[in-house]
Amino acid sequence: MAATMLESSALSAFFGSVATMLSAGIQTDEAVHMLSVNRDESQFKDVCAEIYSFLIQGDNLAGAMEKCGAFPQYAIDMVATGEQSGRLDNVLRNLDEYYDEEHRMYEKLRTSVSYPAALLCIMSVILAFTVAVILPVFIHAYENMSGSLTGGSHGFVTASIAVGWIALIVTLVCTVVVLIATFMSRSPKGRERLTKFLEKLPATKGAMYQMALSRCMMALATYTSSGIDNETAMTQAQRIVDHEELSEKLGRAHDAMIDSQNPRSLTQAIAENDLLEPVYARMLVVGNRSGSLDQVLARLSEIFFDDAIDQVDLLIGRVEPVLAAFLTITVGGTLIAVMIPLIGIMRSIG
Repeated sequence: MAATMLESSALSAFFGSVATMLSAGIQTDEAVHMLSVNRDESQFKDVCAEIYSFLIQGDNLAGAMEKCGAFPQYAIDMVATGEQSGRLDNVLRNLDEYYDEEHRMYEKLRTSVSYPAALLCIMSVILAFTVAVILPVFIHAYENMSGSLTGGSHGFVTASIAVGWIALIVTLVCTVVVLIATFMSRSPKGRERLTKFLEKLPATKGAMYQMALSRCMMALATYTSSGIDNETAMTQAQRIVDHEELSEKLGRAHDAMIDSQNPRSLTQAIAENDLLEPVYARMLVVGNRSGSLDQVLARLSEIFFDDAIDQVDLLIGRVEPVLAAFLTITVGGTLIAVMIPLIGIMRSIG
């Protein structure tokens, strides 16, 4: 059994490749075997070889994936549904899109914390050099001529020291926090904790909700396209969503669908419980009436994901000028405060 889960990018590659080969008429076991040959040693190759060994023993693909232990339960359930409904290739393609989207989301998440980390590291070096090297030179010079300094000049020197150290401490704390977030984004459990943290920050709360909504819509699209009834699709989608606010809305929507007195359809439950904005809810209604609900759900998933990416890009775009301004003000203010007594001394000499 595999020790760890496959990354989203590997899951996307696996499902996409198998779907393509199934469409070409290749048997499932042969398709998986082809993925394991002519490859360098890696977890992906080992997983494919292990799945192939289970397949030739008589297991179906979902059973082999479960025994392997390298696949999320959501993917196993979807493959089992596809095999039962005879739509395995369609389900695999949906899983390919789903995990490709998840990979893009995690890459964007990693970028959103790595970029500030790099800037903060540079700022820490500059501030540390200013406080540890530049300030002591001026302070030593002023101590040698302390009799020539007024009380106001001593105040400026003291203020410059305080500003420099405070700025350095704040920058170092921020750098440590962002570096921890960067390392957390490299593992599945770390990404989960980081996502939970970002869901609570005002600056990233909206983007995290859009990303969770995108995953929910993609899951609904995958289930409905696999022939699963809407009620079960909503139940399964609710299982994979770990966003607190969205989970509550999905719970209310599911309760509305199973209400014995006034049961609502999937589109009605989504619209009435504010899962989507009215314009998107109307898109679902039109898609349901035209028989293309799964396609509309997949399209909405793309829209929400792109919106989340735009919000993250906008936030990153604002981080650079804010950090640059902070660095300029702290370093510039510190040096100016130190230089003011020297200007007074030069004037008295002149």
